[in-house]
Amino acid sequence: MLKTFSLTDIGKKRSMNQDFVYSSENPVGNLPNLFIVADGMGGHNGGGFASAYAVEVIREYIENSPEADPGKLFSEAISDANSKVRVKAAENAELSGMGTTVVMASILDDTLYVANVGDSRLYVAGSEFKQITVDHSYVEEMIKAGQLDRESARTHEKKNIITRAVGAEETVECDIFTLKLNPGDIILMCSDGLSNMLEDSAIALILKSGRDTAGRAEELVRAANENGGKDNIAVVVIEPFSEQK
Repeated sequence: MLKTFSLTDIGKKRSMNQDFVYSSENPVGNLPNLFIVADGMGGHNGGGFASAYAVEVIREYIENSPEADPGKLFSEAISDANSKVRVKAAENAELSGMGTTVVMASILDDTLYVANVGDSRLYVAGSEFKQITVDHSYVEEMIKAGQLDRESARTHEKKNIITRAVGAEETVECDIFTLKLNPGDIILMCSDGLSNMLEDSAIALILKSGRDTAGRAEELVRAANENGGKDNIAVVVIEPFSEQK
């Protein structure tokens, strides 16, 4: 039995929440379930609109698409959201330049399908704790080039600069990941308001703490706020095989 819990929090420093989460344990189109985290950016109204609107476009696309392959479906839905976010931005000066990260997932039997654009993340906590997605960010590029170590990246002055976003360019490329899940695995999807406030080791400890699904999600948000809460926080915790624990 699938167990999930999702929430967003404004954090300690921001005046508005531009993160958006969507969680459905029930079928959406050809997918048996669907989970999305989006972290918007741009102007006073732009970021909050971009994240919510992109998620709605993605959900609607998936609901109405005949495509059965999750990877293709994710890619097509993100492309559709990219085009529509850009149209909205062109129509309204207040929304000009807006964009959003997207990380989305669906679980079919014991297989996890993931897509991401930007620096919102998906982790799996099992026999090891692993970040599945790869950030599309300036500091990640520096790490790949050997110019920065991962520890320094967390506090780098340019850590918030992303290199891909839904709505930023005429076309967008998402990364697709597929992996087999094992009994006891816990999935975490989050915005950088969580991952910038907590070390991976601290996130892993909370996920493996023995709390229930809601308790894990709430403790992650509480800990991020305790560590500064410098950004909005979005969290989706998923236990794919909760009856086997």
